[in-house]
Amino acid sequence: MVVEKGNISMLYSARKRFNNLSIKIGIVFSKFHLSPNQWTLLTIIPILIALYFLINQAFLIAALFIIIAAFFDLIDGSVARVIGAVTKKGAYLDTIMDRYVESIIILGLLFISLPSFLLPIPFWLFLYLFGSMMTTYGKAAAKEKELVKTELKGGLMERAERMIVLVIGIVLASFGTIYLTYVIIILAILSNLTALHRIFIALRS
Repeated sequence: MVVEKGNISMLYSARKRFNNLSIKIGIVFSKFHLSPNQWTLLTIIPILIALYFLINQAFLIAALFIIIAAFFDLIDGSVARVIGAVTKKGAYLDTIMDRYVESIIILGLLFISLPSFLLPIPFWLFLYLFGSMMTTYGKAAAKEKELVKTELKGGLMERAERMIVLVIGIVLASFGTIYLTYVIIILAILSNLTALHRIFIALRS
């Protein structure tokens, strides 16, 4: 029990530090006088730049701009909390933009001559895209059909985890594209397992 309390305390401290950092980011970027929704829409700029470098196999630069896009995604929520502009429309727009960002990266991966493993790489990319979309849709459908009262969360591979693993794979591709193939396969499998897990939770409830 002592260990569990310690773990809870560590997680709480980490979350508290992140919240403090988020507030500081919100204070700084609120001075640009852009609305949270405008920050959300600006995410498309670095991700399109990342797409260009990804297609040209400049993997490290592409990974850098994906990280910048992720930072923009952090800014919009931080600014919204600081200026008291957290809205359902903002949350909706943020979710939609998240799907665009991930899909654009997957689109870029289709243009790269990645080595196959067991099955052609387009199959794994489709499976990855399908799993990521179903993870989101499974949550939305459960709420829409009133199977759950609160949004389904959790699972092996939520969006944040997927993006971190994907960036790692793109960085590793600079050492050998086969590493990116392995990462895509991992994402394809785990994203679908996450979707199935959420569907199972919704049906049980």
